[in-house]
Amino acid sequence: MKASKIAYKPVGLALGAVSGLIAGAAFKQAWKVLGHDKDAPDATDENRTWSEVLLAATLQGAIFAAVKAAVDRAGAATTRSLTGTWPG
Repeated sequence: MKASKIAYKPVGLALGAVSGLIAGAAFKQAWKVLGHDKDAPDATDENRTWSEVLLAATLQGAIFAAVKAAVDRAGAATTRSLTGTWPG
């Protein structure tokens, strides 16, 4: 394993935590904008419909994936600009 990849591990872990927080906040805002309840439904919420539960899960997954990709890519690009090597 390359030294740059090993050195990037703690940075990647920290960025992962940050991206989770950002994605969670973005999902909550998106769910509110869609005009649904304050909180998104859980899969076991008896009072929610299948379509509402599946819509929430799909939206949440898409937002989390997009935010994670953007944060990971920005972290790798910043690492390359600081060290001259791509961490991947």
